[in-house]
Amino acid sequence: MATSEWEDDWELCNDDGFVYKRKKRRPDALSAAPPPPLSDPQAEESHRRERKRRALIKIKEKYQREIDHWEHLSNTLGAMEETAHQQQQRQQQQQEQASSSLPLVDSPSPEFVCRTLVDELLLQAEAQEAVIHDVSHLCDVAEAMCNVQDEQLKQSFIDLPIWGSPRELMASLCDE
Repeated sequence: MATSEWEDDWELCNDDGFVYKRKKRRPDALSAAPPPPLSDPQAEESHRRERKRRALIKIKEKYQREIDHWEHLSNTLGAMEETAHQQQQRQQQQQEQASSSLPLVDSPSPEFVCRTLVDELLLQAEAQEAVIHDVSHLCDVAEAMCNVQDEQLKQSFIDLPIWGSPRELMASLCDE
């Protein structure tokens, strides 16, 4: 069996003063750039710093994407608020125009009052419909984001090596 020849090969690892043994990696499992020799402490330190720097850059990019997405949602919400505010101002202007165009008769006709009231209510309903549509769209986007995050979390658990053989689990725990 090909794995049996690797089972007896162990290597010492020194990770910030924590020294431990681990099985040597298979040649196909090595990365494209082999790590610097373990005997040189400066090379070990620079390799460790480089790994740490790459990990931090990866985390930074992930959080930056998330921040950008939330900023986009915030800007969309701000635009919706502005649209709602403009619609309210339009309604107020139309109400003012309607009240200024009232006949100078002491009692306006009931038909005119009902038509004005219906127009006003119709404008309010249209504005509310637009706001509800915009909020519904934001909720859909937020729900999609949550679903993606949940799927990524589930996938990270599925990808755990505990579902494989015990040897693979021990090898992955010893790797990093």
